[in-house]
Amino acid sequence: MGEWKRHRILMVSDFFYPNFGGVENHIYYLSQCLLKLGHKVVVMTHAYNNRSGVRYMTGGLKVYYVPWKPFLMQNTFPTFYGTLPIVRTILIREKISLVHGHQAFSTLCHEALMHARTMGYKVVFTDHSLYGFADAGSIHMNKVLQFTLAEVSQAICVSHTSKENTVLRSGLPPEKVFVIPNAVDTAMFKPAPERLSSHEIVIVVISRLVYRKGADLLVEVIPEVCRLYPNVRFIVGGDGPKRVRLEEMREKHSLQDRVEMLGAVQHSQVRSVLITGHIFLNSSLTEAFCIAILEAASCGLLTVSTRVGGVPEVLPDDMIVLAKPDPSDMVQAIKKAISILPKIDPQEMHNRMKELYNWHDVAKRTEIVYDRALKCSNQNLLQRLSRYLSCGAWAGKLFCLVMIIDFLLWHLLQLWKPAEDIEEVPDFVLSHDQDEGISQDNENQSLR
Repeated sequence: MGEWKRHRILMVSDFFYPNFGGVENHIYYLSQCLLKLGHKVVVMTHAYNNRSGVRYMTGGLKVYYVPWKPFLMQNTFPTFYGTLPIVRTILIREKISLVHGHQAFSTLCHEALMHARTMGYKVVFTDHSLYGFADAGSIHMNKVLQFTLAEVSQAICVSHTSKENTVLRSGLPPEKVFVIPNAVDTAMFKPAPERLSSHEIVIVVISRLVYRKGADLLVEVIPEVCRLYPNVRFIVGGDGPKRVRLEEMREKHSLQDRVEMLGAVQHSQVRSVLITGHIFLNSSLTEAFCIAILEAASCGLLTVSTRVGGVPEVLPDDMIVLAKPDPSDMVQAIKKAISILPKIDPQEMHNRMKELYNWHDVAKRTEIVYDRALKCSNQNLLQRLSRYLSCGAWAGKLFCLVMIIDFLLWHLLQLWKPAEDIEEVPDFVLSHDQDEGISQDNENQSLR
């Protein structure tokens, strides 16, 4: 790839390894594939326990664990301007050309995108979740998102449903928003070597046990399915505040021998849990795109899921049974799944997933978004402020004030510590042989 096409990307989010989740996996796998395409990728996140400073992961992926501790739900405390010096330093040191923020929940993402636009960098934002419009929390978050996306160069959503949701919440022009789905590492998630016996049907649930993930639905669905099918057993992996309700349900209906509670499951152990089952059950009440469904399908499991958000877009109709987020409808969906289970070939399903979802394809499509973002015209401060004024009668004026102060602080930083005084770091490139030799050990150490 020619030097003129090579991007230097800073990925920013509060959510990254060693924490595990959909956003964390997305950033990691996308970064690895972009590195293989010849781009430079650097990740910026907050410190995790004693993990602070600069770390290198598989493939030479450089990660800045900035010394900010999480405040709430793995988010850093919002400081508005406290992150400006370190963001500026990283952008200059790494010779970044584009900043890519992930997840509307992430405080660090919002602040980094704001500072990057002040300094004239092109920014891309990926939204991984769906939000409402009526409750106080959603109204507040939507206004913050409107502020952040007022100047975004391009945006990415993981499903068409997510795109509609983001456009409505932020007021972003639809032509600026691209749909690029998540993917799955099919090399990691393979079916069991031998087909499981059909004498006992095992239904697997791996999810955070919280209200949003439909844990309350499981409390009503599991006893009814166990009553209808004596040969059905459940394996529930995950932890959360709703685990107590599931434990109480198991005691109340005397299902200790038929409902196995695993607690929190490490991501490296997810496949070993999935391949013990025939059906994967997802009971989410809202979901932009469910990576867990992809992982289950890649392991050859038939999926039963609630018909919410972007879930209907994830798999073909013959690989998933959809239901309303209602206990009786979910029971009917499980009955249908059990009836068609003999027709399911796990290996064939895995091979189809390899063709449908591929991280290298996601990286190539994201690369096109980067190219378009870099072609966007630069605007001066007055032109930029006009966008913020359109965000609301009072909010617009407040957003303008925030950006003016950020602009002034940036110029003060330039006087106090000119860019010429910040040392640029040489690019770190692993040869193929070195990469093969250290990748497994490096990954094991980095993900502890």
